[in-house]
Amino acid sequence: MKLMYFAWVRQRIGTASETVDAPAEAATVEDLVAWLKTRGPGYAEAFRDTRAIRFAVNQEYVEPTHPVAAGDEIAFFPPVTGG
Repeated sequence: MKLMYFAWVRQRIGTASETVDAPAEAATVEDLVAWLKTRGPGYAEAFRDTRAIRFAVNQEYVEPTHPVAAGDEIAFFPPVTGG
């Protein structure tokens, strides 16, 4: 699956995107985030408070309980504000 990180999520993780083979237990966005947190301190910091992150699977906004699969593109980004 392809993971894409934006804004401060990208800064904390240190990369804009990556392709990963997530474990079978990562069946939902929230499961994937739990696994990502174990990948290092940058990931743990980026996903410390997931209430501050929006998720998109295959370019559609989703809730954390949304299922994910091997060929999906998952994006993580802070909510966009305007003025």
